[in-house]
Amino acid sequence: LGLAGMAPAAFARSSPMTAAPTASPDLILHGGRFTTLDRANPNADAAAVKDGVFTAVGSAREIIPTAGPQTRIIDLGGRRVVPGLIDSHTHVIRGGLNYNMELRWDGVPSLADAMAMLKTQAANTPPPQWVRVVGGFTRHQFAEKRLPTLDEINAAAPETPVFILHLYDRALLNRAALRAVGYTKDTPNPPGGEIQRDAAGEPTGMLIAQPNAMILYSTLAKGPKLPEEYQLNSTRHFMRELNRLGVTSVIDAGGGFQNYPDDYEIIEKLHEDGQLTVRLAYNLFTQKPKEELNDFKTWGKQVRPGQGDDYYRHNGAGEMLVYSAADFEDFRQPRPDMPANMETDLEPVIRQLVEQRWPWRLHATYNETIDRALDVYEKVNRDMPFDGLHWFFDHAETISDQSIDRIAALEAQAAARTETSRANARAFATPESWSLRMRQVSFTQWGLGIAALAVAILTAVQMIVTRSGVPDPSLMVLLTAIVMGLVNTFRDQTGFSFGGTADSNATAIARDELAARRQS
Repeated sequence: LGLAGMAPAAFARSSPMTAAPTASPDLILHGGRFTTLDRANPNADAAAVKDGVFTAVGSAREIIPTAGPQTRIIDLGGRRVVPGLIDSHTHVIRGGLNYNMELRWDGVPSLADAMAMLKTQAANTPPPQWVRVVGGFTRHQFAEKRLPTLDEINAAAPETPVFILHLYDRALLNRAALRAVGYTKDTPNPPGGEIQRDAAGEPTGMLIAQPNAMILYSTLAKGPKLPEEYQLNSTRHFMRELNRLGVTSVIDAGGGFQNYPDDYEIIEKLHEDGQLTVRLAYNLFTQKPKEELNDFKTWGKQVRPGQGDDYYRHNGAGEMLVYSAADFEDFRQPRPDMPANMETDLEPVIRQLVEQRWPWRLHATYNETIDRALDVYEKVNRDMPFDGLHWFFDHAETISDQSIDRIAALEAQAAARTETSRANARAFATPESWSLRMRQVSFTQWGLGIAALAVAILTAVQMIVTRSGVPDPSLMVLLTAIVMGLVNTFRDQTGFSFGGTADSNATAIARDELAARRQS
């Protein structure tokens, strides 16, 4: 049981743990097994909360007597209690505005089931709204191991517009959606994207990122928006879904078609009304190619980093800083080369951010992009020392050892996607002991190998002791869980990382499943 599911407000704020609360708490939880992540207090069995903040985490013997007449007391019945999860890269503000309009195929076992859901949703969707399946699935999850055809989509929804986003590589639109967005044989292909056409030159409904996904985002943005009261409700549902999964704090990395301050009015209204159930720090994402510097100058006069409170505050710039530095992560397409003007576009923006003392994050999938951005950062740092200003690279799937060292020298970080980043990623530190840990864990090889060997040995012992020729399946499951738990504990306590991860020749299945997880 994640405590966030019971008291999201309590996990949305934090305070130093104390031996006992100083006033009667609003809430006392006891009878649980608390994972505190506090080495000085690792085995708590009770906690007290006052005004949404933890005031005590310790023993029930000490905490329960502090209850007042109005204190709510909950016996957790021995359940495990964990801290709320913090997701450092989300798009909650934009996603919340549309969440209620989405049909989710996460975990749907067959394409037949998915298409039945689509047909039902199309019948229930009033005009002019669309049916939107915005990622979170892969063809490999379906028993049929394929995506729907355009004919199947048109048959399931002949009149209601349908937009299906598959990873970051393509979108499928039915004929009604093509009419709604106005794509015809005369519509040109956008840069880095393709509108697939039939023999007569008419759009088929397939949009392809090559590898620029802007054609996908811009088409989705053409759909109708919800009214304000529905957007408020939609965002609350999205936050509740995050709470259900144990997420209580997020950093919003901005996004295309997410204009500040207009598209932040809903989240700010929920904040003002005390209805946020996740703690949220937001970055501002430039919206206009060739106008990036002006965006950050304007926003610098409107808001400052840290402005806000424990539930909602400004966090800096990114993850888009300039459009000429934006690469895209479709690994089935050739790596895009950033244009020659990338450095000349990026440098004035970085100088402006340093002058404003704005932290930043930059989306950079490929090491080639990171290397060029670091040239700019190092140049600016020589003239205008960063002096502790926080910044990092997002994604960094193919980051090199040399780039890691350069980042460390600038006392910064890379938020690497460990599933596809280098197998030999390592911890490193500057002489000032600034550390960046980029550890990876892959039990596919070593971890499972150790578990299999241990289970085989222990099962053989069981068969000898019981004089049985058949291993006990329940015992094998139990032994596997125990051994894997020991392997995990060893990893957590030592920082040691077993094995490697998928290399650059990973299969399409692995890439698709990774992209689906990232997108959802």
